[in-house]
Amino acid sequence: MILVTGANGLVGSHLITKLLQQNKQVRALYRNNPPLIIHQNLEWFQGDILDIIGLEEAMESVTQVYHCAAIVSFNPKERKILYQTNIEGTANVVNGCLDMGIEKLVYISSVASLGRALKNEPINEAAKWIESTNNSEYAKTKFLAEMEVWRGIGEGLNAVIVNPSIILGASDWTKGSAAIFKSVYDEFPWFADGVNGFVDVVDVVDAMVQLMDS
Repeated sequence: MILVTGANGLVGSHLITKLLQQNKQVRALYRNNPPLIIHQNLEWFQGDILDIIGLEEAMESVTQVYHCAAIVSFNPKERKILYQTNIEGTANVVNGCLDMGIEKLVYISSVASLGRALKNEPINEAAKWIESTNNSEYAKTKFLAEMEVWRGIGEGLNAVIVNPSIILGASDWTKGSAAIFKSVYDEFPWFADGVNGFVDVVDVVDAMVQLMDS
């Protein structure tokens, strides 16, 4: 059995589809929104990564965990829930994996948790995090969440971290990175100062599955 947190999100929903295509048994953890996918190999489990007892119940009979649940926000008013979900929630997932004997964890982080590029040069996983007032609160939470995963690795957890850039793909156009499509559809004029990285959610999911199976 495979557990996917954040199952109703952009990455989580596409990941579930990919796993079901491979005939995998999936348990999908969701918090509020009702399930969108119905399949004989799919079990929906309502819960919250901040609920330790419920999270361990979701991990029963599970061998692999994909941790996709996260809050993406740059709103200062959401700082508390940002830190709770992204850091405390990830710590709960890591602890649950250790306590429940999970074979492997794949955690989806963000390019935001990597060091900043110098002179607009490309960066990779070798880039080092540097404390700066330019770092967003979101970036800080993803970096600190990665530290929780690394702590788990130090305690014997088999885990891997994925750092995608801005993820685009079929999803709800009213929120998240998919809102870019609605802006384009509405012919809203906007211009970006500089460059950024984008990646298809299908490619992200393919990489996650390959890393889990490697």
